[in-house]
Amino acid sequence: MLKTGRQMRDNGSVRCLRRSTVRVKILLILLAVSVGVVPTSGGDWPQWRGPHLNGTSQETDLPVTWTTTENIAWKLAMPAWTGATPIISGEHIFLNVADGDHIYLWTVDRNTGKPIWQRRLSDGNVKRRKQNMSSPSPVTDGEYVWVMTGTGILTQFDFDGNEGWTRDIQADYGSFGLNWGYASSPLLYEDGLYVPVLHGMRTDDPSYILRVDTATGETVWRVERPTNARRESPDAYITPALLQYNGTTEIVTTGGDVVTGHDPETGRELWRADGLNPRNNGAYRIVASPVVMDGMIYAPTRERPLLALRAGGRGDVTTSHLAWSTRNGPDVPTPVTDGTYFYIVNDRGIVFCLDAKTGETIYGPKRITPGTYSSSPVLADGKIYVTNEDGTTTVYKAGPEFKILAENVMDEYTLSSVAISDGQLFLRTDSFLYAVGQRRRH
Repeated sequence: MLKTGRQMRDNGSVRCLRRSTVRVKILLILLAVSVGVVPTSGGDWPQWRGPHLNGTSQETDLPVTWTTTENIAWKLAMPAWTGATPIISGEHIFLNVADGDHIYLWTVDRNTGKPIWQRRLSDGNVKRRKQNMSSPSPVTDGEYVWVMTGTGILTQFDFDGNEGWTRDIQADYGSFGLNWGYASSPLLYEDGLYVPVLHGMRTDDPSYILRVDTATGETVWRVERPTNARRESPDAYITPALLQYNGTTEIVTTGGDVVTGHDPETGRELWRADGLNPRNNGAYRIVASPVVMDGMIYAPTRERPLLALRAGGRGDVTTSHLAWSTRNGPDVPTPVTDGTYFYIVNDRGIVFCLDAKTGETIYGPKRITPGTYSSSPVLADGKIYVTNEDGTTTVYKAGPEFKILAENVMDEYTLSSVAISDGQLFLRTDSFLYAVGQRRRH
C-alpha cells in the first residue's frame, strides 16, 4: 500500500544548553557546476564525502604508498570499527566512536594524533553484522560540529567541547525501523541539517526527511516520503546529496525504490524517478548514496540498475530525464565522478569507468585487490583511493586508462572511507586512525 505523505512543521524535542547566535555561513559556490561546500579552510574534509560533497578533492602530491609503519605521521588507537569517515577542520579531527555500550565524539589534534576531548553522546550501542551505532559521520562548518548516532541522538558542540544542544530523534518521531540499524550521515547546508530516516523493514511508520536548525536544534520541517517498496526495500542507509542547478537548490535522496529531489526551504518533493527496483524485489535496500555533478544525478541501488538523470525536471522524471543506466552498479560503495568519467567500485573489487554523460563503458570490468569493499572511493590528484575490508588500499589511475599504482596492505578491518586534508590521507581501521604522509598547509 502506498504510504501517503503530509508535511508538518513542529519544533520536536530539543534540549538547548547554549542557544547559538552564530548561524552557519552561506555556502560558497564551487566550480561552474555549483557544488556546495562548507566555509572551512581549503584543506578540510568537513562532511562524509568531503569538501565538495561528492568524494573529490582538489589536492595534489598525495601519498601513493605506505604501510602501518612506513610513511605514517602518527597513529591513534581505536576501540572499534566504524563506517564513519574522519572529519577534519583546521587543527581538529572529529570521530564518531563506539566503545562498548557507549557512543562518543572524539576530537583529536590533527598534527599529533593526541585526543583533545571526548564527549559521551549516547548509550545503547548495538552491533548488527558490520553495523554499530557510530556509523554516521560528523559534519562541521569550522566553528561547530554536529554528530548523529545510530541511536538517534543528534548533538551540537563547539570546538572546545561545549555542548550547544542535543535531541533524540527517535523520542520525537518514533523508533528507527531499518533492518541493519541507522547509518545515514546528516547533510549540512547553510543553516540546516538534513536528516533522512528511510525505513520500513522493522516498522510500519512512514519514511521521512527532517531539516534541523543548526543553531537551535529545532525542527524546521519534517516531510514524509511515500513509497510502494515492500519488506526491506524501504530501508536506505544513504546520505543526501546537494544539487545546485540553474539557480535552484535541491536535496536529493534515494531509497524506497525511488530517487527524489526536495526543496530545502520547505521539504516539498519537486520531482521523483522510479526504476531503482524494476522487479519489485523485497530485499532491495539501498546503501550507496546519490551523487551529483555537473547537472547530472546518479542514483545507485542494489547493483542493478544505477540510474543517471539530467537535472532540472519536475514531477515524474522517470523517463523524461533519464540519461542512461547500467547494470554494473555497486551495492555498498558510493561511486565518484569528476564530471567526465564516472568510477564504480563494486563490493567484490571489480571496477568500471563510464562516460559520465552518456554511460558509455570506457573500461571494465577490471580487478583491483580482491576482497569485500564497504568503503567508498575518493578521487584526488589524478588517482582513485579505495580500501577493502581487509585494510588494503588500492590506488589506481584516474582517467580512461586503467592502471594500478599501488596496493597498500594494512591487515586491519576497515569500513571507513579515506579522508584527505593538507596533503595527508586519514585512514580509520578497527585498530587505529592513521595519518599518512606529511602535512602541507595550503
